[in-house]
Amino acid sequence: MAVSLTRPVAPDPYALLPPVPSFELRSDDLVHGEPLPDEHAAPPHGNVSPHLAWSGFPDTTRSFVVSVFDPDAPGPAGWWHWTVVDLPASTTSLVRGAGAADAGLLPAPALALRGDDGVPGYVGAAPPPGDQVHRYFHVVHALDVESLGVGPDAMPGAVGAMVVFHTLARAVLVATYRR
Repeated sequence: MAVSLTRPVAPDPYALLPPVPSFELRSDDLVHGEPLPDEHAAPPHGNVSPHLAWSGFPDTTRSFVVSVFDPDAPGPAGWWHWTVVDLPASTTSLVRGAGAADAGLLPAPALALRGDDGVPGYVGAAPPPGDQVHRYFHVVHALDVESLGVGPDAMPGAVGAMVVFHTLARAVLVATYRR
């Protein structure tokens, strides 16, 4: 019996959450709906986090959470590639490469969590060779709290659930990738 790597496309995970207003998310590196450049894919490619910039979020925003999530990864839970918590409300962008664990480019008191690879920083796109096109949801959540009160060992999925209860607005940019 032949095994197919093609699976039904998972729904937009954010469309399943309670609706919130949106705001603008742009990037010098990514175009919504277009393929992710190799520079932002996992080794042997660059594994560099993309530039992200946002505006138009609510005035009552007290902090941000930035995440990169692949709902199309094999398995039912998707794959967390990057989660940054407790970004100050004054932060409106992250420079290219801010996701490197040792770069020191995140503003205090922001904290990069360990993703599903166990790495405390950005891990680029890495769908299985020959698998379907994967979608990478780059998301900025404007929150009503200054801090989620989590430490470096918090699980991105658990933080994603916490964020639902504090989200004032959400900005989404989706890039795709296939090997």
